[in-house]
Amino acid sequence: MIIFKMKFLIALIILGISLYLAYLAKNKVLEFQFRIEKEKFPVLNILSHIAYISIAVIGTLTSLSMMGVDITALVAGIGITGFAVGFALKDIISNLIAGIMIILYNPFRIGEYIKVSGYEGKVVEINLRYTVLEKEGSKVLVPNATMFKNIITVSKV
Repeated sequence: MIIFKMKFLIALIILGISLYLAYLAKNKVLEFQFRIEKEKFPVLNILSHIAYISIAVIGTLTSLSMMGVDITALVAGIGITGFAVGFALKDIISNLIAGIMIILYNPFRIGEYIKVSGYEGKVVEINLRYTVLEKEGSKVLVPNATMFKNIITVSKV
């Protein structure tokens, strides 16, 4: 009984430390917002959440393992679930990653006139899912995966 209490206490300490480290990592990533442009804040927010969740999950799995729980089935289940969700959401994830790359690399900026894949217009917004083009009063929402995969002609208006 004493051994179980010690394992439980060690598991709680590991869990607490990992949640604290996850909190610190998230805040460290968010500190970069003072050094980057405002347009890149969504990317920083996503990275901070990924850091927090990753460290928290690893800490939780480690603490469960310390208590004697067999986590191999749990890890395998998480892997299979991640694969299934990733495959089901591949277009959304593709647009998200392309949006992050467009925001980071700035191949075009808001206010510039672009042509891509049969669409053209003045860029009025760039977000994580799509780029908004405006031409003659109408708006076109072009998925970022399309923007990232095709040739873009950029001209200043």
